[in-house]
Amino acid sequence: MLAWVPQPVDTSPGQRFRIEQWEPHLRREGIEVVYSPFATPDLTTRLSRRGSPAAKVLGVLRGLARRLRESWRAGGFDLAYVFREGALLGPALAERILAWTGVPFVFDFDDAIWVRYVSPSNSYLSYLRFPGKTATLCRLARHVMVGNPYLREYAARHSSSVSIVPTTIDTDRYHPRPRSTGQRPVIGWTGSFSSEQYLRMVGPALQRLGKRRDFRVVVVGGGEFRAPGVDVIHRPWRSATEVEDLLDFDIGLMPLPDTEWERGKCGLKALQYMALAIPPVVSPVGINSEIVRDGENGFLARSDAEWEHRLDCLLGSLELRARLGAAGRVTVAERYSAAVQAPRVAAIFREAADRGR
Repeated sequence: MLAWVPQPVDTSPGQRFRIEQWEPHLRREGIEVVYSPFATPDLTTRLSRRGSPAAKVLGVLRGLARRLRESWRAGGFDLAYVFREGALLGPALAERILAWTGVPFVFDFDDAIWVRYVSPSNSYLSYLRFPGKTATLCRLARHVMVGNPYLREYAARHSSSVSIVPTTIDTDRYHPRPRSTGQRPVIGWTGSFSSEQYLRMVGPALQRLGKRRDFRVVVVGGGEFRAPGVDVIHRPWRSATEVEDLLDFDIGLMPLPDTEWERGKCGLKALQYMALAIPPVVSPVGINSEIVRDGENGFLARSDAEWEHRLDCLLGSLELRARLGAAGRVTVAERYSAAVQAPRVAAIFREAADRGR
């Protein structure tokens, strides 16, 4: 199976927690994955930073040329897998060629990518993304996989073959560790530069809590968030230390505004925390309300006052953190683990390949 992915392997959260995480399980099912990233490592680095517009455009054009050549030569594969889009910019040219040559493909997306999203670091390139091609890819694909019911509702308007496959966690890699008593609690968040902006939603609550509670905030993958009066520590995101960087969290944050783009999110942060028995506090947006059962395996927070109250309760009770954390781990193991979902994915791939040509 040829896998068209946006970024080099082991660099992008979306593809890492979907196709890359399923790969060992798929291999055991007799499915060999051959990756073809659109972006080179150099382009990936440039796109994560502001500036260098000419170099970014040139890198994208080179990637598009490679993708178009590859689409004509893909006939040796039984199946193709397209994660989010074949090319970072432009219309669905490569996917149309792929379909015209007779190679069946499965289209997978885990965000509301039909909505125009303007990246903080690449605002001018965002206007060349052609979000309308999502509908075209749904129509061209032999099967469409989506990460939650909100995305399925959109995909089903354009395809009769749609399956919900939630984003999953490798529970063999994500192992909880016992929490120590008497240590300063850590409220943590993990993400990227583009999503760090959501932390501003909880800034006022953290500042008020900082006046009566002793805690620190650890931000993994951001770099800019500050809350005056609160001890905020920033760590760069690294694949090699991803799990270790989360293990000292006592509480995990996932604030989101209730907008069309954010409703398409698949709850990855919450699932990462829960897999490590870290109780999450999340905005009840999209699938978050399905993953997190309020007061059972985490907390939902709808307002500034609720964010403060939920965090205050967790900061004040190790027992509550342990109870919610243990329940969260069970939730992930039973419903959102790679071991549980990968056999379903393998069946979807086999069926698409068998009937595709």
